Amino acid sequence: MKKCLFLLIGFTCLNLSAQVKKEIFESFKLQERRDVSYYFPEDYSDEKTYPLIVVLDAEYLFDLVVANVKFQSKFDRMPEAIVVGVDQLKNDLRWEDCDYDEVSGLPTEKGKMFYEFLGTELIPYLATTYNIAPFKMFVGYDITANFGNYFLFKDQSFFNSYISISPVLATEMESRVPARLSELDQTIFYNLIVEKQPTDDRQRILQMNASIKSITKESLHYFFDEYENADHTSIAAYGISKAFDNVFSIYRPITPAEYKSDILTSEEPVYNYLENRYETIENLFGFEKPVELNDIMAIYAACLKKQDYESLKPLAELCKKQFPETMMGFYFEAEYYEFIGEPKKAFKTFEKAFQLAEIDFLTKDLALEKIDALKADFGY
Repeated sequence: MKKCLFLLIGFTCLNLSAQVKKEIFESFKLQERRDVSYYFPEDYSDEKTYPLIVVLDAEYLFDLVVANVKFQSKFDRMPEAIVVGVDQLKNDLRWEDCDYDEVSGLPTEKGKMFYEFLGTELIPYLATTYNIAPFKMFVGYDITANFGNYFLFKDQSFFNSYISISPVLATEMESRVPARLSELDQTIFYNLIVEKQPTDDRQRILQMNASIKSITKESLHYFFDEYENADHTSIAAYGISKAFDNVFSIYRPITPAEYKSDILTSEEPVYNYLENRYETIENLFGFEKPVELNDIMAIYAACLKKQDYESLKPLAELCKKQFPETMMGFYFEAEYYEFIGEPKKAFKTFEKAFQLAEIDFLTKDLALEKIDALKADFGY
């Protein structure tokens, strides 16, 4: 069957009519042509920005990653993303691309050129041709997983997120990675995924895990997932979905567990949690995500539970912007006035809420009950 490949010379633009494209990328750094696969969301738009996921060992991992991106973004568990995969199976290129010096642990000459190919050719091409968000993820397996670590050692990490599947560690990498993660002053998501079966690098991986776990930094989000029934081959399929869950948890609606463990236990004003969450989403992914109704209700419940009535005021203003046709904003504002002891303002604001559309548990009957109670208590 004839392969449908397109020669990329001078960075010609892709036709986005299909979700997945394969082509030959002519690399000046490597002085060779490389098979590359691209996935774009069906509704790709120049008006939006998209996280970029770079996948090595694409013959094995590209389809797994794309399947997870399509599934999770479909259900709004992560933003839509662009995925690029580099084939490395032919002629055992993965070992040439990602080889390292046994003494220094640094990439060989071919490894340095492959590093430049990714960092100064392939990724910049995508960044200048498509709307790439600040958030970039690296996915690698075995020797290619180890190669991803080299991108940590720039002044700023080239990637925000790493999925390292059963890595074959270069010399001293078990100490170099924790040291670098401790030094970096940026938000990093680092997923280390391993099988429980013995491997040549298992003890060094466990040592690296222990060292990274000891790092206490809010900007480092570290996840270690070990699978008892996986072997060195099947581990690639086991770990990717869980890693996506780990990385994109902040993008999803607030969960009951998060409400109990993080929001109710925090000493900061309740509204700060919501504000910080959505600021982080915007900073990471490069766009402003509309606030979920689920998240607003979680914050509202926490305001009442913790008697943090001051947080109701900014929450009310947010609701007026996000849900302007509904009674939510004025209802929360009216309760704020009620709780701080300004019944006259509360009465007038509940009347405003009564005139707008119902939403969730907030009904006109509920607003009317509040109005009647204030009338009875204060004679308005």
